[in-house]
Amino acid sequence: MTAKPHFYGKEGGYLMLGGLPNLSDPICCMSLPDSKMAVQAVQARNQVCILDIDMQGVRNIKKTDLNPIYISIHPPSVEILVKRLRDRNTESEESLQKRLQAAIDDMEISKEPGLFDEIIINDDLEEAYSRLTDVLKEEIAAAQTSKDS
Repeated sequence: MTAKPHFYGKEGGYLMLGGLPNLSDPICCMSLPDSKMAVQAVQARNQVCILDIDMQGVRNIKKTDLNPIYISIHPPSVEILVKRLRDRNTESEESLQKRLQAAIDDMEISKEPGLFDEIIINDDLEEAYSRLTDVLKEEIAAAQTSKDS
């Protein structure tokens, strides 16, 4: 299984995950199903690991002793999600429809009590980014403190 490192940030008017991080940064993200060893390796470097995972991955991680913060970022509406996906013009109609249905399913599942610690509605870029940063500040500070000691 190959991990795909990336950072969180702002791009194109909404929150994005993408690109490669500076490995000295306190945050390292990976896109992978749920590799406990990979998460522990990131934590051993005193970094905060952000996993970009589907709902099955969330449920699997909940069964571990990793004790993460669960954050879900939602579009303001399905209509806006459709517009954002179409405006990217990066997918076939079939691919877009599959992705859209998966997103709708995930948004519905995320309403389950206790599944997520925080749900961020990505309707205003600066506000959503600020909220994400606020939620992560404690974890980032802890990683930096561990790195400095």
